[in-house]
Amino acid sequence: MPIAFDKSFTQQEPIPEAAIARAVEVMRTGKLHRYNTAPGESSEAELLEQEFAKSLGVEFCLACASGGYAIHIALKACGLKPGDTVMTNAFTLAPVPGAIDNAGGKVALVEIDENYCVDLKHLEATIKSSGSKFFLISHMRGHLADMDAVVTLCKQHDVTLIEDCAHTMGAFWNGKASGSFGDAACFSTQTYKHINSGEGGFLTTNNKEVMARAIIHSGSYMLFERHGTAPDKEVFKDIKLDTPNYSGRMDNLRASILREQLNTLSENCERWNRLYRAAEKGLRKNNSITLPERAAQETYVGSSIQFRADKLQDVADFMARCAKRGVELKWFGNNEPHGFTSRYDSWRYLGEAPTLPNTLRILDRTFDMRLPLTFNEQDMETITDIINDELSNTL
Repeated sequence: MPIAFDKSFTQQEPIPEAAIARAVEVMRTGKLHRYNTAPGESSEAELLEQEFAKSLGVEFCLACASGGYAIHIALKACGLKPGDTVMTNAFTLAPVPGAIDNAGGKVALVEIDENYCVDLKHLEATIKSSGSKFFLISHMRGHLADMDAVVTLCKQHDVTLIEDCAHTMGAFWNGKASGSFGDAACFSTQTYKHINSGEGGFLTTNNKEVMARAIIHSGSYMLFERHGTAPDKEVFKDIKLDTPNYSGRMDNLRASILREQLNTLSENCERWNRLYRAAEKGLRKNNSITLPERAAQETYVGSSIQFRADKLQDVADFMARCAKRGVELKWFGNNEPHGFTSRYDSWRYLGEAPTLPNTLRILDRTFDMRLPLTFNEQDMETITDIINDELSNTL
């Protein structure tokens, strides 16, 4: 009888006991709102902002209700006006173009390359053809483009760079942390990200005016000084009157759950990478599988793995065979949205989809697989044996 796999691809590790204890302590105080503090007392959200900014090596951090919300207000805080065009890579998840739309922007999609990163030549061509002054780079599924080249290109064309780091918390390019390259960066703490509060996110920047606007956008009222990394009070003088409140703060309960997880982030990133390397080793045994090449400058976090099977004819049959044996794959080439996965031409609210032949070709046979920390390296061998076996049976 063929081997099967019996662990869940969506089961996360438990929240650390220290985080649970701190969350219970916060609940016993009843002080869940981030501004519900006594004189001289720092809230959990305030402390989390200080700790995350320090870990990233940036000056300012804002704790938000979600990563998508962080992107929305990052665009607004960086000066996006209604109708302005925002470029983003076409391989991303729906909350990214959704946040651009929410901020009043128009989306210009950019091709990707063979390694699931933004195509820099097409990016430059899109800058010139669209006249856009905003590039929201999505480090989709943890793949970092050449960030030195991206920064140089944006500076040459006076383009504001915002990073979507939902999948790259803990990653680096040339020793510099993902999220520290752009004018602003956004992170997610949704359940399937690198630290887990169910929902949540961060906005980071070194620009004091951007952070002041973001804090007011987040719903600080006139309590903006109660932030762990707020700019000087003087920076808010006009901003506090000119900036709308969109109410998207993180609460103290979620902040308390996240603070302890920051302490183990580096260790967990290495655990993910051990799983990734084991999965990569197993998949490379199959000559019909193409894996992305990771640049020497990239220190990645392999919390998921992507591969292509370009010769595969019947995708549905292959996925069904794998699923029957307990291996859950997602397919980015599907014409119809499914679960969390959708292709760029499914976002019809953006208007007529552009023709992006390279992106469509790459996604057409791209499969995506989560690597939860509840798995081990032996599991990776079992899983890749199943994938290789079923791919051989389907080709």
